[in-house]
Amino acid sequence: MSNDKNSAAPSPSAAPSSNFVRSIVDADLAAGTHSRPGMPSVITRFPPEPNGYLHVGHAKSICLNFGLARDYQGRCHLRFDDTNPEKEDQEYVDTIMDSVKWLGFSWEQGGQEYLHYASDYFGKLYEMAEYLIKTGKAYVDSQSAEEMAKNRGNFGTPGTNSPFRDRPADESLQLFRDMKAGKYKDGEHILRAKMSEDAMASPIMTNRDPALYRIRHAHHHRTGDEWCIYPMYDYTHPISDALEDITHSLCTLEFTDHRPFYDWLVETLAEGGFFTRPVPRQYEFSRLNLTYVVTSKRKLRQLVDDGVVAGWDDPRMPTIVGLRRRGYTPEAIQLFCERIGVSKADGWIDMSTLEGALRDDLDPKAPRAIAVLRPLKLIVDNFPEGDTVECNAPVHPHHPEWGTRSFPFTRELWIEQEDFMETPTKGYFRFTPPSADKPGARVRLKYGFVAECTGFDKDEHGNVTAVHVNYFPDSKSGTPGADNYKVKGNITWVSASHALAAEVRLYDRLFLEAQPDAGGKDFMSALNPNALETVNAFVEPGLQDAAADQRFQFERHGYFVADRVDSVAGKPVFNRVTTLKDSWGK
Repeated sequence: MSNDKNSAAPSPSAAPSSNFVRSIVDADLAAGTHSRPGMPSVITRFPPEPNGYLHVGHAKSICLNFGLARDYQGRCHLRFDDTNPEKEDQEYVDTIMDSVKWLGFSWEQGGQEYLHYASDYFGKLYEMAEYLIKTGKAYVDSQSAEEMAKNRGNFGTPGTNSPFRDRPADESLQLFRDMKAGKYKDGEHILRAKMSEDAMASPIMTNRDPALYRIRHAHHHRTGDEWCIYPMYDYTHPISDALEDITHSLCTLEFTDHRPFYDWLVETLAEGGFFTRPVPRQYEFSRLNLTYVVTSKRKLRQLVDDGVVAGWDDPRMPTIVGLRRRGYTPEAIQLFCERIGVSKADGWIDMSTLEGALRDDLDPKAPRAIAVLRPLKLIVDNFPEGDTVECNAPVHPHHPEWGTRSFPFTRELWIEQEDFMETPTKGYFRFTPPSADKPGARVRLKYGFVAECTGFDKDEHGNVTAVHVNYFPDSKSGTPGADNYKVKGNITWVSASHALAAEVRLYDRLFLEAQPDAGGKDFMSALNPNALETVNAFVEPGLQDAAADQRFQFERHGYFVADRVDSVAGKPVFNRVTTLKDSWGK
């Protein structure tokens, strides 16, 4: 069976949908807001912190930022916000870069790579901090963390000025330089902004003299031990945007209250000659809240550290590496992100929307195959021992140009256990044994022959171990005689002597509750004990050469992928990507 069918058909259309961000961009383009010689009018960025693995929520941001740049002939920068050395690692840098590329995007344009790190700007960030101190817009605060928290107030109580707020600029400057020189311990001093004289009374908590630099005697994965003071995210981010000429800085709604400081900082530094106008603008959109998952890095790490899952790429995880190993396609995730759109309204997106995009993407391009997941022996008593008859089926029912696949019909077959019922229920149309008043049920063995049940075998525990049938030689599918047999049941099967034994992992949602961590609940109590079932299955022999990451539709069971880690030549391991239909909403 060919290994290139997964890319042979286009994915469903994912034409850009209208949203408020595109309306902003369109208005800016019409007004020439960011028209600069030799520069694109749309420059976005995706700025992850390299302290963990990206998850499906990040995929929305990736698709938005890189997608806008693509659609408006602009560019998107990949920038690592690596200002917190104690939590960051090169491992996370590598997996983030790989995930962005896998999703189908690139930070390269015109032969130039727009890959940046906040640590690239440490020198400039420090220079700008000194400028803020010299102009009276920043000061070194020597309060303890507890004192600062107390004096900061809360949403109902204004803050209180630090006793060091009016410290002379030259004193703050010397202290800041001594902080940089390593003369103080972690937490002894901190650099804070002074946005206005009454900033500590601002109703917006993030305006109350936000921190700019803190002391951290920690080894950085890129700069080593060169620095012992590190800039805060809220300080670094807008400056990085301005240095990179970002036009539209897109972030999630929780950063709305941070926008006044963003605007104040870039305008203040533009006045100081550090940037040219127009400076970047920040726009907020709703984050992705997906049901039946958790996306908190802390909680995802707990799942890994506690052994609930087998790692960051466990197919039950909502991480991009987990979705990839599960069998999701980049096209399906892009289609999903396009369908959910971009808005300012927070809400929940049901997991079925993501799974629906996946099915819509896989259906036209996944080759078909037969797998028997819970095998039961079927013995065709009147079929000659040792004989075989080749049966044929299309590789894909809607792509005749893909050709056919063949597999042998033999005396002993494997069928699903659910395809035989000793005492049938109403509406059951698969194999049932003969009774005193009627013969056994007739069923079509798909792509093969019609067979009639004649009996069954049991072991000493009462378990059915084999079903016996007689087949009708003139009933083979695709032959004129097939029309002479009208049966309601049609089941899949594989030859017992030719089928390939395979491990199949039946993955399901990791949590039983739609919002497992809502309202402070213990998300671990909502774990789905049946999120993974491993079965010893039999698949049609043509799958022995299935390539890692190759996806199939196992007829009647769903979509499956050859595991990219554990599959080896001749011994594939298949993961269930998703079922054929959504069963959770039923």
